[in-house]
Amino acid sequence: MMHCRIKEAMRVQSSVVALFSLLVERGSFSMKAVNKNDEDLENGMLEKDTEKSARSNKVVTVHNKALLSGVAYCISSCSMILVNKYVLSSYDFNAGISLMLYQNFVSVVVVSTLRLFGVISTEPLTWKLVKVWLPVNVIFVGMLITSMFSLKYINVAMVTVLKNVTNVITAVGEMYLFNKTHDNRVWTALFLMIISAISGGVTDLSFHAIGYTWQIINCFLTASYSLTLRRVMDTAKQVTKSGNLDEFSMVLLNNTLSLPLGIVLILIFNEVDYLSRTPLLQLPTFWLVTTFSGFLGLAISFTSMWFLHQTSATTYSLVGSLNKIPLSVAGIFLFHVPTSLENSASIFFGLLAGVFFARAKMQEKSQSRS
Repeated sequence: MMHCRIKEAMRVQSSVVALFSLLVERGSFSMKAVNKNDEDLENGMLEKDTEKSARSNKVVTVHNKALLSGVAYCISSCSMILVNKYVLSSYDFNAGISLMLYQNFVSVVVVSTLRLFGVISTEPLTWKLVKVWLPVNVIFVGMLITSMFSLKYINVAMVTVLKNVTNVITAVGEMYLFNKTHDNRVWTALFLMIISAISGGVTDLSFHAIGYTWQIINCFLTASYSLTLRRVMDTAKQVTKSGNLDEFSMVLLNNTLSLPLGIVLILIFNEVDYLSRTPLLQLPTFWLVTTFSGFLGLAISFTSMWFLHQTSATTYSLVGSLNKIPLSVAGIFLFHVPTSLENSASIFFGLLAGVFFARAKMQEKSQSRS
């Protein structure tokens, strides 16, 4: 039954992604058509037309890479949240840090194996690189752990609405750190997100103060991660031997550095005692699901860094907002979440605020180019 529901949820996710892709492709086709018309009007300047065409093709190529990375990020992040919720709630697993540690360990093993067989190449982990990357890695680990803790207590739909607060923090951070301005439509959408988060919490039938606290902390850490990662990536490239740092190198670096920090946190939170007593570790199905979640962890690490390479921190956040729509529906459907009319309306209002935010950001970006 759960397998069928997961397949149904993934079909909902795929339909939304397909619609999103179609809309962007139409935009790309229109851009190509405009560029072609310009070339037809300038037949007497062949060399200039060629340069313009080359620039146009480059823009479309970059645009397609951003679309592909965004779709991959949406699928992996949605699947990761659902699987983690299944492990933490359906199995009643009370060791979120250990789950995070195992997922990151799987990622390290997979990337190291691919490197060993020559499928990929990664930068060596030098001490200079580790020192540059360590601060953002601490944020990365905190982001993953607080997400585990919040999912243990909060239903997926409310987690998606509360994650809207991340967009607010990210937008404010870009304004103060990068001197980036936002128009009134963006700020209106951000205000609606805050209202939806508050109203959703007030009407949540399964409200849990500890879970909400962890989720708010997660919002700050997620915003900090997206704001600092891009700058740290530029600095890290300067201390590598090749002068470059690709996605696989960053995934290996992030997950490798998280292992010792995760072990320390497991000891601090005394999860060793729980792990020694739980019968879950003797179930093959439990190991199968957790290992699958490790592969999803690798996917989301790679796609999030890839997506940030192609876009900005705010775009990274707004695409995550769009992804909340199928994720919320799937979460309510799969886990039989008790809800009321008021809470459902708040969730729906929050999802609409996310869509409005995405549209406002697109219009803002379009106006900045013109």
